[in-house]
Amino acid sequence: MSLQLGDIAPDFTAKSTAGEISLHKYLGDGWGILFSHPADYTPVCTTELGRTARLQDEFAKRNVKVLALSVDPLEKHVGWVNDINETQHVTVGFPIIADEDKSIANAYDMIHPNASEKFTVRSLFIIGPDKKVKLIITYPASTGRNFVEVLRVIDSLQLTANFSVATPANWEQGEDVIVVPAVSTEDAIFKFPKGVQVVKPYLRYTPQPNK
Repeated sequence: MSLQLGDIAPDFTAKSTAGEISLHKYLGDGWGILFSHPADYTPVCTTELGRTARLQDEFAKRNVKVLALSVDPLEKHVGWVNDINETQHVTVGFPIIADEDKSIANAYDMIHPNASEKFTVRSLFIIGPDKKVKLIITYPASTGRNFVEVLRVIDSLQLTANFSVATPANWEQGEDVIVVPAVSTEDAIFKFPKGVQVVKPYLRYTPQPNK
């Protein structure tokens, strides 16, 4: 059965460019991103890991640890990191997991046989402090991911985990959010002292609670 939102992220122990890593222990009480790329020494993947490295401080601010993965051997990862650092003008500071036996890729459904039987697709999983999968995104090999969007989703997930709100389309930090249906308008007025704008009984906005 495919991994779904709300499932416990499969734990694993694997070799990486930062040494041996056990996923759940490595994440601790924080958030995590596990993302796969098809292969080392390929152009789109090089830009993706470079972009991720450029955003390392932003992930750290949000208590998010990032792990990359492919089915390439560890030695190949180590050599490729030098190329990423050189061509993308960054320093890769997050682990790249070597999943040569494809055990992790299979546990996370990262191999889609109709796309490729040998390589992982561009899968990305956001894992919460409870070790449950909060988000799954899958891209084809030809399309690089938007990691600024990944940051936006993390902001939304962390906000909605702590307050009875949801985020509307294209929401950005600091913008108004939506009161969830489970909270009555009467309760919302007390719960959100900054104010509640009622557009429809089911559509109610309030300023972002933690801003």
